[in-house]
Amino acid sequence: MAAALAMGLCAGWAAEAQTVRWSASGDPNTMDPHSQNVGTVTMVLQQIYDTLIARNQDLGLAPGLATRWEQVEPTRWRFWLRDGVTFHEGQAFAAEDVVFSVTRAQQPTSNYAIYVDTIDRAVQVEPLVVDVITTVADPILPNKIASLMIMSRSWSEAHNATRPQNTRAREEMFTTRNANGTGAFRLQTREPDVRTVLVRNRDWWGWREPASREANIQEIIYRPISSDATRVAALLSGEVDFVLDPPLQDLNRLRAAPNIKVTEGPEVRTIFLAMDVYRDELLYSDVRGRNPFKDLRVRQALYQAIDIQAIHRTVMRGQSVVTGTFFPPQVNGYSQEEDVRLPYDQARARQLLAEAGYPNGFEVTLDCPNNRYINDEQICQAVAAMWTRVGVRTRLNAMPLAPFFAKIQRDDTSVYLLGWGVPTLDALYSFQSLLRSRDGGQGNGIWNYGRYSNARMDELIGIMVNQSGAPRDAAIREALRIYREDIPHIPLHHQMIPWAMRANFTIPHMANNQPYFRWARMN
Repeated sequence: MAAALAMGLCAGWAAEAQTVRWSASGDPNTMDPHSQNVGTVTMVLQQIYDTLIARNQDLGLAPGLATRWEQVEPTRWRFWLRDGVTFHEGQAFAAEDVVFSVTRAQQPTSNYAIYVDTIDRAVQVEPLVVDVITTVADPILPNKIASLMIMSRSWSEAHNATRPQNTRAREEMFTTRNANGTGAFRLQTREPDVRTVLVRNRDWWGWREPASREANIQEIIYRPISSDATRVAALLSGEVDFVLDPPLQDLNRLRAAPNIKVTEGPEVRTIFLAMDVYRDELLYSDVRGRNPFKDLRVRQALYQAIDIQAIHRTVMRGQSVVTGTFFPPQVNGYSQEEDVRLPYDQARARQLLAEAGYPNGFEVTLDCPNNRYINDEQICQAVAAMWTRVGVRTRLNAMPLAPFFAKIQRDDTSVYLLGWGVPTLDALYSFQSLLRSRDGGQGNGIWNYGRYSNARMDELIGIMVNQSGAPRDAAIREALRIYREDIPHIPLHHQMIPWAMRANFTIPHMANNQPYFRWARMN
């Protein structure tokens, strides 16, 4: 009788199980969960790996592999771990895996150091209890831990993967194409730039949670399709079910198409331009013996040469939120008073260039991805044309995301476009990653490829790390003012994110632009 009942349940499950065919323009460049802190990587890996603390559909903190956590001392957080969890390849999840994962993320080849920057060490208290000991009383440690994926220690050791893959050096290792998490889906097939197949982990602990009980996705087939036209045609023909990044110019056509729906909303991501303000001579410019970007007047000139409303209107087709700062209102620390742009003024831009000693302008190369952000190459084309009009003759060097990130991570750039999300939803993440001097500290300046350095900014970021309440709020506000006045970046806009899908597919639209298939359903 029991056997018959079990067979009946399995048959019912199979009848409900569904495959979703998903596409976007870019492909992950690794399956290593601590190597590349990039959205195209995490969009796949967060289906496979769990974190100690999860995010709910409102991006609030929720239990994950830890059922609860507490700051037991100012510099000690305790995590009580979920019992009975196994990795996809059968290893039992325990405290040693958490200790290992924290230590691994601290290694020099990790791009996740920003999440463990204040951690001294993690220690096992009991088989299912871990203490994370910090160097300072970090007020936002749970927000950071929510982005740290947990690996199996024994699996990593068996495959010589105790440190993250070095993507800067284009290293190939076992974790480049293989994964073993505790998450809702496990990796079945990985063919870079062709397809990635994930299958449902029926033993996942989260299927018992209310938000996932109705989810019925059994298989996910991800296909990167770089061509906008081909990607849209695949959705309209039924070849794919879900497109994460439909081109803006096709949104009206998709909204009007039968059996297609579009969901949209603001993303916690800001698009900006960053300049090399460190070198005495730029790598990609015709100026010799000087670096124009070290001069505030030049940075201001490039800023004021950009007609941001034209980009908003024509390039982004209204699907952007123009900004004068570098993180959006959803992030703790945002200040509307500091979100003010310099006015578009070509004449003033030419005057500033002349005052800085460049009356005839100069040449420079702009590095840009062409399949990472919404209309990224088109944005760069517009900016290049605007800069050229004021005398800064701009060559555009657009490329796919994998070589683009490898290039800027080698500091092999003079000016580049970047989109920055804030997974912790706290201002420190942006300040520390993008503006902190690169002094060798964990996470400091980890994405500061223009190598901006300002002693007062560093001091204020230190306050954000060490203090809470009014002193921390004041530090964030002053740092935002310095950002606005010193122009380490040229902010453009916060990205709006439309998703397009077949009418019978349902998935929560998330402000972090991450699809969570554990909450998805195909009818």
